[in-house]
Order: sequence, then C-alpha cells, then structure tokens
Amino acid sequence: MRRPQKIKAEHYEVVIIGGGMSGLCAALSASRHGAKTALIQDRPVFGGNASGEVRMHICGASENGKKPDLEEGGILYELMLENKYRNDYFNYSVWDMVLFQAVKEQKNLTAYLNTVMEDCTVADDIVQSVSCYQQTTEIRYEISGDIFIDCSGNATLGYLSGAEFRTGSEGKREFGEKDAPQRPDNNRMGNTLLFKAVKRNRDIAFYPPRIARHFTEQELKYRPHSAVHTKDRASADYLRLTSFSASAVDYGYWWCELSGKDPDIVDDYESIRDDLVSCVWGIWDHLKNGGDHLAQKYDIDWVGMLPGMRESRRLVGDYMLNENDILSNREFSDAVAYGGWAMDIHTANGLYDFDKRPSTIITFPGTYTIPYRSYYSRNIRNLLMAGRNISVSKMALGSTRVMGTCAIGGQAAGTAAALCRKYHCFPGDIRNHIGELQQLLLKDDCYIPGIRNTDEGDLAREAKISAGSERPGYPCTNITNGISRAVGKEHNLWMSKGISPQGETVQLDFEKCRTVSEIRLTFDSNFRYAIKITLSDKRRKQQRKGVPKELVSDYTITCWNGKKAVKELNVSGNYERLNVHTFAPVSCDRITVCVTKTNGDRNARIYEIRVYGPEKHAVKKEGGKK
Repeated sequence: MRRPQKIKAEHYEVVIIGGGMSGLCAALSASRHGAKTALIQDRPVFGGNASGEVRMHICGASENGKKPDLEEGGILYELMLENKYRNDYFNYSVWDMVLFQAVKEQKNLTAYLNTVMEDCTVADDIVQSVSCYQQTTEIRYEISGDIFIDCSGNATLGYLSGAEFRTGSEGKREFGEKDAPQRPDNNRMGNTLLFKAVKRNRDIAFYPPRIARHFTEQELKYRPHSAVHTKDRASADYLRLTSFSASAVDYGYWWCELSGKDPDIVDDYESIRDDLVSCVWGIWDHLKNGGDHLAQKYDIDWVGMLPGMRESRRLVGDYMLNENDILSNREFSDAVAYGGWAMDIHTANGLYDFDKRPSTIITFPGTYTIPYRSYYSRNIRNLLMAGRNISVSKMALGSTRVMGTCAIGGQAAGTAAALCRKYHCFPGDIRNHIGELQQLLLKDDCYIPGIRNTDEGDLAREAKISAGSERPGYPCTNITNGISRAVGKEHNLWMSKGISPQGETVQLDFEKCRTVSEIRLTFDSNFRYAIKITLSDKRRKQQRKGVPKELVSDYTITCWNGKKAVKELNVSGNYERLNVHTFAPVSCDRITVCVTKTNGDRNARIYEIRVYGPEKHAVKKEGGKK
C-alpha cells in the first residue's frame, strides 16, 4: 500500500534559496533586522565554496592583501573573527561549526538543511511559494513568502520563476567593453576540485586509481605545478629555495577547471564532476610519478568531491554592472556594496586548453561600487538576488564573483528584504529608501566607498569628543567622522599614547541629557593581516596566531548623569570588531569608554562610537565576550 507523502506548509516574510556565504549573510541580516526568515540549503553544511566540502578560501576586494583597506567587514568579517578566535590551525570542521552555530543561534531564522528547492509558484510576476524536498526526513515543504532572495549561485529560483537572465559573454558592442569578445558567445568559467597534501618525514609512494587521466609536462606547461616547472635551471634552483615549491605541491589547483561539453553548464554538472575527479587524481599522479616535482615526501590528505562553480546564469536587474564601471572606479548613488578583485577571464575549455594560459588577468587600482539596482530582478517583482548570479555582464562577473564580494552583497540584499517588510513594498521600491538602506549597512560595519555615517539617530554625532591621550594623526574626533576604516591616507582612527595602568579614556559630552539605550563600538582589527580559513600554506603564512592584537580586549562603558554613574558595562576578553550593547534606557549627559587592555597592542584603538536612544534599537546581537 502506497504511503501518503509528508507535506508541510510554512510561511515566512523572507525566503532565501542557497546557504553559501551570500545566502548566509543575507539570512543573518534579514533576521537581525526583524524579518521572519527561512534559509533553504541543499547541502548539510553552510558556506558553499567556502565550506568544508569545497574548501576554497574567501577572496574579495583586498586581493589577498594587495588592497588591505578594502577588506570586507560586516557579517562576513564577524564570522571570520569568530573562527580566528577558535581555529588557529585552519580546521574546516571548526569553520563549518562556526557557520552552523551562527545560524542556529539567530532569532527569527529557520534553516532547512539538505533541502532542495524543486519548483516555484508564480502569479502576476510575483513568486508565491517554493516547493522543496528535504532528503534526510523525506518531508516535502511548500514554503510561501513575501520576499524571496535567490542566492543559489545558478539563479535557480530566478530561472524557474521566469526571471530574465543571461549566460555566456556579451559582445563588445552591447556595453562598449574593451575586453569583451567581438561577438556574444557561450564561453563560461568552469568548475574546480581542490586537493590538500601533507609532507611526511619519508618518501611516500602513490599508486594512481584506474580512473586517473594521465598528463604530460607538455600539457601542463602553462600551469605552474612544481618548482622545476620552468625550463630555466637558474629559475628552478631559485624556486627550490622559496616557499613556491611547497605551495605548488601541497594545495591545488584553481586551474584544475572544466566547463563541460553541454551548452548548459548546469545540465552538465555531473559529467564535469566525473571528469574533474579523473583530472585531479591524474594531476597528483603527474606530481608524484611524472618527473621530479619535489613531491616525493608528499602524501595526499584530502580531495574534494563537490566541484566549486564559478559561473552559470546571471539574473538581469534594473542595471547591469559592466567592465567600464569597474575600470573607472565608478561610485553609484545607490551603491550598497563594492568590489576590487581583478577581472579574470578564464579559458573557455579550462584545463583542456593546454596551449593557453589558464586565465587573463585585468587589474585596476582601487575599487568600484555595485548599485542596489543590480540586486533585484527587473521582471519578478518580489525577487532579490545575491552572489555570483547578480545583474552584471560577463566581464564584470570576473571581479564580482569572488566570495567576499558576494557575501557583502548578500548582507545588502538581506537588509533590503527587511526594509521591504518595514514598508510593505517590493524590492524595486527600496530605491525610494536607498539612504536608509545605506545607513543601516554602515551601522552594521559594512563599508560603501563614498558613503559616510549621516545617521540622524546617532547621538554621538552631536557630542563633544575628548580623550586622555591621542597620537599625532589619530585624534579622538575621528570616532565620529563617519568612516570606520582607513581610506587612502586618512586613518579615521583614534589611537592613544600607550595604555596607562588606569586605562585610556575617550569621552562624549552632550549639551543636555539624552535618553540612551544602545552603544556601538567599532574597534581596529588591522585589515592588513588576513584572518581567513584556508588550505594554502602561502596564505596561512600571511596570518598571525590568535585574534588581531590591535583589537580592544577589556573596556568599561559608563553613562553619567552629572557626577553619578547611571549605567556601567564591563567587558573582558573581547575579540570582535563591532560590539553592540543594548540596555534599559538611561538619561545621561556624558559617556566614557575606558580601555584597559588590548589583545596584544600597546595602544587603545577605536574607529567609531555610536549612541542611540530606544527608538533606534538594533536587532543585531550584542557583541563581545563578557
């Protein structure tokens, strides 16, 4: 007898498809700003290409430290700091736990893991619901929502709902992009499997599996894979003395990339995976048995089985970001995110283009912004998107697709979705509230080039600022100048002259008593040092042990009414950049922040202090380890 299906119907104000870094940040932001949110993820872990299943480290606008002041902040940086506090030895199980914990502890957020969205219902260009199947429980869900965010990577929800989309490359004429192909084509960046090897204290033999594809040195001549890759012996000898030889053998390879044979790279995913498995084991066989690659003592430790994708469909919004915007460092009036990663254009056939270099890199100085109009569909009225499927040309995708840029775009989309809830409107209508959206993002420690804090609710902006000490060039007045990171030659930071036994104090004086119920502190974490989870030995060596030493560890906040302390908050062991303190309202005319200890630096460092009354309460969780 056939058993009936288990079907559950649920409703949420915001429904997010895809639990990679963009979907994760979107979900956390929407729920923190009060929206009842669902996050639907087809894998057992969060993080997408950054998760323990794929293990690609998060790159972004900083270009792995080349543009350090462009490091992404906000929720992404919060998660990476949490991981740095717990995970000095780059354990991906710990990182997966950090992401899992962030979701499970978040109010207003329900996650559906191992849950595949199969279809959707659309009426009048509005997504009504999505049909999902949870493989582990055999439960089918019909999940309706007010606002949907497509963070699936493949733009699956947009595709099924009838949203306009693009694949492949636009021709040179459409946007006047100088590096676009003369005519449109269907060339796409491909999928990649990564591996990790460890060095033992003896030679390790390797016996390749029968499925391994065998490569010759000639076939891999344009793909660096060992210290003896070059024909120039002098260069080879030099490389033997550097870290290149180790990093080229123990972690690889982004260029183990294939785009398949099918016109639709999504349709071809399984066959691409099979081919990649053959290739990655064949590459390891070549390193071990195909000549002297300095791999004798290396032992394979992990090989991915879930290919990371770079490109498939891109949804079309009210604006398509293009190469000209990127190369001109354009700042849009409706900017909500930014990028800085070089545009890289990969060869059409990936690894199998043996006679071509795997990628053409188009670098540029500085940054560009991404407009809000690139984060919502222009024909499906309640659909936002974030990640590699946003509204950009193929050329622009070469820069915007990296996970750091995707993540901050996800936070922007999630915040916009919460504003849709507030104003009972569609995403396109948030253009009328773009200033509010931008200020909310800055308040949550996001950075938008060209935009500074002008929040009328921030009482600190009207306060007189003084400090017990300050270093030349780092005045205490910087804490209310509206920018919470270094920009060019501007430090935008208060730094004390050391820390005395009594601590270093910065003070905010108000002309009259103010009702205060929230204080937000943004500390310096020194963006010049990376803190990301990575398999790369080279990227690991760029990092320091422990959390950033510049971060304030112990401090006391005191609210004063005359000479009477009406509220005191003592914090010790802090490792967060943004700390948010909410409490019952108090009336005060002065606030002091006294720093008594950092995580290792000799000076107190604060970028920003914000003060709010009860009508401006934030939803974000209170920060700091108490």
